[in-house]
Amino acid sequence: MSHVMNTYSRLPVAFVRGEGVWLWDAVGKRYLDALAGVAVNGLGHGHPRMVTALCEQVRTLIHTSNVYQVTLQEQLADRLCALSGMDGAFFCNSGAEANEAAIKLARLWGHGKGVDNPAIVVMEKSFHGRTLATLSATGSRKAQAGFEPLVTGFLRVPYDDLAAVEQVAKHAPNVVAVLVEPFQGEGGVNVPQADYLDGLRALCDGFGWLLMLDEVQTGIGRTGKWFAHQHGRLKPDVMTLAKGLGSGVPVGACLARGEAAALFKPGSHGCTFGGNPLACRAALTTLAVMEEDGLLEHAARIGEQIRAGLGAGLAGARGVTEIRGQGLMIGVELAKPCGELTARALGRGLLINVTSDNVIRLVPPLVMSSAEAVQLVEGLAPLIREFLG
Repeated sequence: MSHVMNTYSRLPVAFVRGEGVWLWDAVGKRYLDALAGVAVNGLGHGHPRMVTALCEQVRTLIHTSNVYQVTLQEQLADRLCALSGMDGAFFCNSGAEANEAAIKLARLWGHGKGVDNPAIVVMEKSFHGRTLATLSATGSRKAQAGFEPLVTGFLRVPYDDLAAVEQVAKHAPNVVAVLVEPFQGEGGVNVPQADYLDGLRALCDGFGWLLMLDEVQTGIGRTGKWFAHQHGRLKPDVMTLAKGLGSGVPVGACLARGEAAALFKPGSHGCTFGGNPLACRAALTTLAVMEEDGLLEHAARIGEQIRAGLGAGLAGARGVTEIRGQGLMIGVELAKPCGELTARALGRGLLINVTSDNVIRLVPPLVMSSAEAVQLVEGLAPLIREFLG
């Protein structure tokens, strides 16, 4: 009997080694990883430069606390702000913590504007984390059930619906911010219309709200840009990161610009482990390898190859609703629930994920080669056809 709390429906496999996009279990079976730790292992498994950097850092310094200056943290903040056009960074351990920081910034912003009960507009089918505040912001009743009373101060509207946000603005004068994923991940790999984020930017500018983008899953090259909103020209006021930032080492960040970047003062927020030397070394190494190896362009190219391959491999298959995504964030929506496909794929040495009940989510390492993309398509397309019958 395991003493680990039963919070996950785990698949019957334990991995002991990884290299690139491949994992091996305890009996030596090899698996093609199209999940990357749920969009975390952007550099794949055992990347030589990451191994060297982390070993060096562990020998040198792991943690000192934010009571003192952390040189690597300052370097990482500089790098992220240079890439994003933001002005300041707060470091933490996870996407949920990054979003908690964003929510606190929005409330500080509101109180500074004289709003007694500041509210944040959030979206249906969104996912922002499992702390009480981020769970309350999340658009999933399934995830929220049993944890009431939820945190107040969130007004929910349909995703990709500017008119709904405009209606909220007419009836809720206490709104201070919008929190939105550029592309929804857990909600089903949902890609909005091209003018959606620009429309939200215009509304936020018009009403004096903060535009806060949750780039926890879409950021750090996942969609073929450093950050998904860079497929357009807008800039958020606040942006949250985690997942791929440390290539498997836990690190999150909340970035802000303008007035929002100056809201936190000493004592108003903090994180014991946030931005420690080990996490920052992992993040700096991740960013350096991605830039030097051209992984943004590579992710865009391989993602297009996978979507095209699945389109050809599933052509004419009844029950395939849509193949969508950007870069190496891909969703295959089926006409019926398909959760059992994760176990079926595992049996064939393929690691995938199903989200929103009927969407196969593919978020492989950004280092996946063209030949490995072919293997992914050739393994997955027949599996889907068999499942659909």
